[in-house]
Amino acid sequence: MVQELAIAAVTAVCVAGMYLMAAARVIRQYERGVVLRLGRLRDEVRRPGFTLIVPVVDRLHKVNMQIVTMPVPAQDGITRDNVTVRVDAVIYFKVVDPTTAVIAVEDYRFAVSQMAQTSLRSIIGKSDLDDLLSNREKLNQGLELMIDSPAVSWGVQIDRVEIKDVSLPETMKRSMARQAEADRERRARVINADAELQASKKLAQAAGEMSAQPAALQLRLLQTVVAVAAEKNSTLVLPFPVELLRFLERAQQAAPQETAPQEMTPLETTPQQAAPEETPLAGAQRPGTDAPEAELPEERVPGTRTSRKRLSEEPAASEPFAHH
Repeated sequence: MVQELAIAAVTAVCVAGMYLMAAARVIRQYERGVVLRLGRLRDEVRRPGFTLIVPVVDRLHKVNMQIVTMPVPAQDGITRDNVTVRVDAVIYFKVVDPTTAVIAVEDYRFAVSQMAQTSLRSIIGKSDLDDLLSNREKLNQGLELMIDSPAVSWGVQIDRVEIKDVSLPETMKRSMARQAEADRERRARVINADAELQASKKLAQAAGEMSAQPAALQLRLLQTVVAVAAEKNSTLVLPFPVELLRFLERAQQAAPQETAPQEMTPLETTPQQAAPEETPLAGAQRPGTDAPEAELPEERVPGTRTSRKRLSEEPAASEPFAHH
């Protein structure tokens, strides 16, 4: 009897263990459990942790509550301005109502993916090429609203939608490149014209200042020559402006007037310079000689207009030689 009771107890324990193993479930922190008993939904949503279900009778569906990142396959479409493009995107969503996500839609992931592709093609057809390239933030918001509207009834919340890439045909890329080059060239010409205008105004002001002082123009010319002469690999041809020639001509005309000598006035004869005039004695004889003395030529005194004749008298020291 005791043996039978022991066997029954062991059997009961084994059955209880097997039942516990079949009924035990573990739900992770980021999951929620939806239980269907005999095909009917249980109102209670199982929380994370250890839980038990009725084997064979209950069926537990675990729903992931994390944000799901799903790439949207690239979609070919024609924009409103008739340009063929290829656009791909990425969508971020999460389940906010696990019961609706299990009951309302067969596979909410597949449903969200198909809705994202359809909405992306619709956005491409309603937008221009410039909007797809430069105004993506507005398109992302519109795409998010288009996907979120049906997803709410599935217990899914669309967190964010981003357009990743827009592929263009090669011909369109070349056309856009030429357009960008033309626009940059236009801006460069406008900037150059503005610079020329500002430079011309400054040059006009400088010319007005230099016109008041002609020497400033010559100094500016010399500065230009110095700047050009720094490069010793070229021949410098220096033109002479008309102003410089006129300046030199005026300088030459003013020079004779300043350096012309004054007219010399005849010097007055002073008693020290002029000697008393003596009339030579015609036929006078030297002392001790029989022949008369010849007339001596006149001698002009420097610095005077008067002239006198050389004295006929010889020094007294020469008289003894005359006797010999």
